[in-house]
Amino acid sequence: MSELTTLLSSSGYIFEIFISFLVLHLIYQRVKRRVKVYLLDFTCYRSPDSNRIPMSTLLETIYLANQIDQESIDFQARVLERSWLSNQTSIPLSLTEIPLKKSLTSVQTETMTTLFTSVDDLLKRNKLSPRSIDILITNCSLHAPTPSLTAMVINKFHMRSNIKSFSLSGMGCAAGILSVSLANDLLKVHRGSLALILSTEALNTHWYIGKDRSMLLTNCLFRMGAAAVLMSSDENHKVNAKYELLHVVRTNKAKDDRAYRCIYQDIDSESKQGVSITKDVINVAGDVLKMNLTSLGPLVLPYKELLQYVLYKIYKPRRPSYYSPNFKKAFEHFCIHTGGRAVIQAMEMNLNLNKEDIEPSKMTLHRFGNTSSSSVWYALSYLEAKRRVKKGDRVLQIAFGSGFKCNSAVWRCIREVEPDTGNKWLDFIESYPVDVPDSISIRPR
Repeated sequence: MSELTTLLSSSGYIFEIFISFLVLHLIYQRVKRRVKVYLLDFTCYRSPDSNRIPMSTLLETIYLANQIDQESIDFQARVLERSWLSNQTSIPLSLTEIPLKKSLTSVQTETMTTLFTSVDDLLKRNKLSPRSIDILITNCSLHAPTPSLTAMVINKFHMRSNIKSFSLSGMGCAAGILSVSLANDLLKVHRGSLALILSTEALNTHWYIGKDRSMLLTNCLFRMGAAAVLMSSDENHKVNAKYELLHVVRTNKAKDDRAYRCIYQDIDSESKQGVSITKDVINVAGDVLKMNLTSLGPLVLPYKELLQYVLYKIYKPRRPSYYSPNFKKAFEHFCIHTGGRAVIQAMEMNLNLNKEDIEPSKMTLHRFGNTSSSSVWYALSYLEAKRRVKKGDRVLQIAFGSGFKCNSAVWRCIREVEPDTGNKWLDFIESYPVDVPDSISIRPR
C-alpha cells in the first residue's frame, strides 16, 4: 500500500512538472510568435470646392496682396507652369483673403478642419467608437500648438483617458511613414490594440511673403490635405483588414550638414520666416534613397536578384555601367511621395519604373498637389479607386522629408480591395489618368 501511495505521489509530481513545462512552452511560443500588424482602413481629406485655387487666381491674389515684388511673382508663375499641378488643388481660405490672414486662429481652424473631418469619416465608415482607439499618433511639421494636436483630437471626440498619444512635429514629408513605424512598434508591444494615425500639414503657418526664391517654392508646391489611417495588431481584425505591414525602413542623414540644411525653416534677409528648399535637395534625396534601398533590398528582393547585385559589387571594376536591382520584382505597386515633379522623375529613373508605375503619384500631384506626409495615402487611394490592387500584391510606399530622411513601408494586400464610397477619387476617377504637359501657360504673353 505504501508503495502505491508513493507511486501516486510521484505521478502527481510528474504531472505538475508536465503542466508547468506545457504552460512555459505556450508562453514561449506566444512571445516568440511574430506579431502581425494590419492596415484596416484609411481615408484622405478632400477640400470643398470653395478651397480650390486655380493657378491664375493664386497669382492674382499674390499680386493684389501687394506684399512681394513683381520679380518674385514671375518666379512663382514659372515654377507653377512646370509643376504638374492642376487648377483643382486647394489651399485654406485664410490664404486667399486680402490682406493675407496669417494667425494662430487661422492655422488652428485649418488643422481642425482637415483632422476632424478625416477622423469622423474613418470612424463612421468602420462603425467604430472613438473610445475604441488605444493609440493616437498625429504628425504635422510646422504647427505644434499647446495643447498638442493629439490633445485637440482627444478633446473633440471624447477619447479614453488612458489612450497612448503622440504628437510628432518638424519631421517633414516623411513623417507619415515614420508614424506607421511608431504605430508598428507600439502595436507589437501592446498586442491587440487599435492605432489611429493622422497625417497633415498646416499651410497657413509657413506661407511665405518674401523675396527669397528658395522659400517661395513651398507656396507653389504644397497644398491642403490630410489622411487618417487605422492599424491593428488584433488577429480578430485580420478578416476585415486590407493590408499586412511587412517592413518599415527608416533612413536619416541629419549628421551631414548639406542634407540637414537642404530643407530648412529660417528667417530671410528681411526677417520674414519661411522654409527654404535648396538646389541640393535632389542630390541629397538620391543619396538617402540609395541608403534606404540598400537596407530594404535584402528584405524584399528575390534571391536571384540579390545574387546578381552581389556579383556586380564583386566585379564592379570590370563593369563600368551602374547596376540597379530590379525592385519591380519585389513590388507590384509604387506609392511615391508627391514632393514635386523632380522627385517623381528622379524615382522613375533610379528605380527604372515605367509610366504606369509612377501614375498614382503623378496623378496625385496633379489633382491634389504636394499634401506632404499624407501624399502616399492619396496615391494608394488612387490605386484602389482604379481597382488595381489584388490579393497578394505588394505595395511600396516611399517618402522623403527634411532632416534629411527617406522612409519606406512595404504592405501586402490580404483581401480583394474594392473602392468604397468614401474614396476621394471616385467622383472623377474615370477621367484619370490625364495627360500632364511638361509646361503650361498661365501668364499673358
